Amino acid sequence: MPLRNAPKIVRGAFVEWGLNIPPLLVTFQFNPVELARSRSLWFGPENSTPEYEGEPGSDKTANTGRRTSGRTLRDFHQGASDLAEIQRGQTVRVQEETISFDIRLDATDKLEEGDTIAGLYGVLPQLSTLELMVQPKSAGLLGAPFDALLGFNEQGFSFTRSRNPPMILFIWGIKRMLPVNINSMNIRETEFSTMLDPIRATVSVSLTVIEGQNPFHAYTRLYKEATSALNLAGIESIANVVIPG
Repeated sequence: MPLRNAPKIVRGAFVEWGLNIPPLLVTFQFNPVELARSRSLWFGPENSTPEYEGEPGSDKTANTGRRTSGRTLRDFHQGASDLAEIQRGQTVRVQEETISFDIRLDATDKLEEGDTIAGLYGVLPQLSTLELMVQPKSAGLLGAPFDALLGFNEQGFSFTRSRNPPMILFIWGIKRMLPVNINSMNIRETEFSTMLDPIRATVSVSLTVIEGQNPFHAYTRLYKEATSALNLAGIESIANVVIPG
């Protein structure tokens, strides 16, 4: 029996933005124990460009090299004595944030409770939903009949017209609600039923946050700025820091 005063656990989730048939929603059965977040920046002399820019999140991003077609960044730094001048003069390219983590799925408890869906399919429903989140909507088979039934067409709203995967929101508590592109999804099925449906699985995902003026990123950015201000509560610790005069 659960404790009456036990705190309610908030679950992370992937939710499709907009309307879809069937709706795409996966609430994390177990919250990931770790989020790996990364943001790359490239610095160069004023008006310079990197020799090679890889795909965002790859090992060959512009952050890997400081070579440019002209002066090097070191040459620029050597010729300037004013930090404000360096700040104004540097070319900076900021990549969008990437997030990676593992999603763990396990139907064991529901099987012991006699859950019908778990007994028939294991964790296949959750896996199927995650897979549909990275596939073009136009590849779906259920949307076209709904389009025909409801009279939608290419000029208006359609369940099937998009050649891109659906837009996904990564919900991580009330302070972080981020639109993301799912860069990669690796699924490891580790235990199976007698019908070979997966009972346990781990899904490793890599995401790129879609930044800008969209309301979800703006909302999360507002929370970040507000919580950063709370850091001033420990401003008295500055007394232990040696700052040159």
